[in-house]
Amino acid sequence: MTESPTPYVLDADTMTGGMRPIRQAVLAIGSNLGDRAGRLQGAVSALEDTPEVTVVAISSVYETEPVGAPEESGKFLNAVVLIDTTLTVHTLLDRALAIEDAFGRERGEPGAPRTLDVDIIVVGDRIADDDQLTLPHPRAHERGFVLVPWLEVDPEGEIPGHGFVADLIGDVDTSGVAKREDVEIIL
Repeated sequence: MTESPTPYVLDADTMTGGMRPIRQAVLAIGSNLGDRAGRLQGAVSALEDTPEVTVVAISSVYETEPVGAPEESGKFLNAVVLIDTTLTVHTLLDRALAIEDAFGRERGEPGAPRTLDVDIIVVGDRIADDDQLTLPHPRAHERGFVLVPWLEVDPEGEIPGHGFVADLIGDVDTSGVAKREDVEIIL
């Protein structure tokens, strides 16, 4: 994935007067508890309300089987959101976590049912691996519920170190990923 809209576009930081690059980021959102569609809509609205974030595209909503979850877990509603941002990756992570918290996300057992997931998949071609964040998302290239909606909104999408979404999608099971025509997320 390249920087968006071009790696040479800069945005002035109104606090310091410095310049920061505008990067495109891909976020995957999902919910399998309560008002799933309402929570996805709320996540997109919260992203749109975030200073230094512009929502560029939202995929269709897909219903998906849970991956690595307890047997009693319900199906997820998932979507992918493309944004342009001048936020640092850690500030974007803080915002994603705050949005999850605002919708009642409780952290516990990995794979457990959740009210809302807001996962940062890629930020431009940035590579990161620290205590808080790994970029690109370490399992995105294996997840049909990320790749299918991402391909819909960004046919040229690429996961640094793994390849183009269009190529990766052939290597994953997408049989449990079904487009929901009756659910729409709007800006």
